Amino acid sequence: MFEITSSDKTLDLSSPQIMGIVNVTPDSFSDGGQFTEFEKACQHVDYMVEQGAVIIDVGGESTRPGAASVSVVDELARVIPMVHYIAKKHAVWISIDTSKPEVMREAIEAGAHMVNDVNALRTDGALETLAELAVPVCLMHMQGTPETMQDEPQYLDVIDDVIHFFEQRIVACEAAGIKRENIILDPGFGFGKTIEHNYRLLACLPRFHELHLPILIGLSRKSMIGDLLERDVEQRLAGSLAGALIAAQQGAQILRVHDVAETCDVLRVMSATMASI
Repeated sequence: MFEITSSDKTLDLSSPQIMGIVNVTPDSFSDGGQFTEFEKACQHVDYMVEQGAVIIDVGGESTRPGAASVSVVDELARVIPMVHYIAKKHAVWISIDTSKPEVMREAIEAGAHMVNDVNALRTDGALETLAELAVPVCLMHMQGTPETMQDEPQYLDVIDDVIHFFEQRIVACEAAGIKRENIILDPGFGFGKTIEHNYRLLACLPRFHELHLPILIGLSRKSMIGDLLERDVEQRLAGSLAGALIAAQQGAQILRVHDVAETCDVLRVMSATMASI
């Protein structure tokens, strides 16, 4: 049984929760360019909340394979108005998807409740910033950087290696003053992994429960689905839902998705089935 707390909000993670994605970027792999206009992004957030998203993850820098970094100024200009809007309009949790300490700080001050960091707080100053902010943080595993991560990723054993990475990051977090109950883990599907690595991670998710922390899974519309099924991004719904169901059945606490309503339907069917046993 897990729960996360931020300010006056508490989120029960005893059943899987849906995190809806809004990328205010021109180049994200799935929805890049769709929500760079503020009004369209706001409408999309409204739609996801209406569909059942409990968390909205706001990103201002693409982390797709080969993506280039953006400046702090540009990232702030993209995400802070979005955070302000969501905080004013909706009672959902707001997650800021960033690796930059400056963006973390300003987003939390603007009303965000948690940080989702693909770099697992390895950026200079990130550990200290999170310790000071005292909010939940998701640490994601990534081999390499977005520019290089898909250049022949290799592991001795992908499960053992990712778990070892998390163990090291948890130690670093606690040494910096971050409370263990504020840590969430994301194995990082597609971030420095081959298709074989990705499906082994999905098959072996129960191993990550050995760390006794909540698990966030983000595989929605990713290439692990597109390459397997030979489907373009807009044709990956069925594969994404299959992955979400498998993750939920294996105990994932948060599902980061593009297709909120459909994923909620899958979870309702799973929940009704489990309740009838």
